[in-house]
Amino acid sequence: MKSNEITKDVSVIIVNYNTKQLLKDCLTSIYEKTDSIDFEVIVSDNGSQDGSTEMCRECFPQVRLIENNANIGFGAANNRGLAVAAGKYVFYLNSDTVLLNNAIKIFFDYFESHVNEKLGAIGCNLKNVNGGGYVCSYGEMKSLTSFLRMMFITMLGNTKRTIQYFFTRKKIEVTLDSKANFYLGNVEWIIGADLFVRNDGYARFDERYFLYREEIDLQLCMSKAGLQLRIIDGPEIVHLEGGSANSNDKKSYKVFYFATKRYVEQLISQCKFYEKHENKPFQIFLLKIVIMLIWLNPLIVKDTYKNIPRLFKKNNGI
Repeated sequence: MKSNEITKDVSVIIVNYNTKQLLKDCLTSIYEKTDSIDFEVIVSDNGSQDGSTEMCRECFPQVRLIENNANIGFGAANNRGLAVAAGKYVFYLNSDTVLLNNAIKIFFDYFESHVNEKLGAIGCNLKNVNGGGYVCSYGEMKSLTSFLRMMFITMLGNTKRTIQYFFTRKKIEVTLDSKANFYLGNVEWIIGADLFVRNDGYARFDERYFLYREEIDLQLCMSKAGLQLRIIDGPEIVHLEGGSANSNDKKSYKVFYFATKRYVEQLISQCKFYEKHENKPFQIFLLKIVIMLIWLNPLIVKDTYKNIPRLFKKNNGI
């Protein structure tokens, strides 16, 4: 149980790691757009070296700044904020987001007006930077079997493109499409960039995930408890997808995308997720073998081989 007193409507928790300007823009939008609600903002900084903490103190003295002095991971940093959060609700928000309207109040009012429904978490359709479309805001729970099949097909496709590259020396012109459709209603999980939850035992992340999939793990626990996850209408938030991960992956060629730190961490966390939630050790081992073979691709192996030991390392039961 939380020991700190609930004195606010909402606690906004932002994890920051070397995203000074993004964080400044995010905080500015929060204080400019949020009205008619008692809220606090908590920034949990993971040892930034770009002047982020100094900027917070100078420009936003009202922010509750937690200095972790090291990159302890996304879930762990959020939990440090949660430990001091005084809000009835917690709004987990990425530093690479910008609020376009009074989104926090809209989320709060929705939760308060649906007290008779078993809500676990709500989010919204996130806009892209140009405001003309949407980016990933929610998703489906992929079974281990379907994910293993997808990765096997990916391995074969990358092998084919790599062979073509060595014979033709032409660029591998396969790009990744991050566009998403507008949708309202119940979903299987909401992206952690804008996750609005009640400040209770379900709000805490499993710290054994360093980066990625921790919000899916949290929401799976909610679903198992019969709580609903929902995308609602009203809040308007821009998500500079991948900005908080210092990523330029969106226009990467598909083979090389698997060497980016962003996707390496996603795959490692995905394996941890299945180790925790699916008792299928042989299929999990096969998945790790397929990922290892993808990483041993001659075009990317110099950047990925060092992650193979991490892939096969057990992490306290996950």
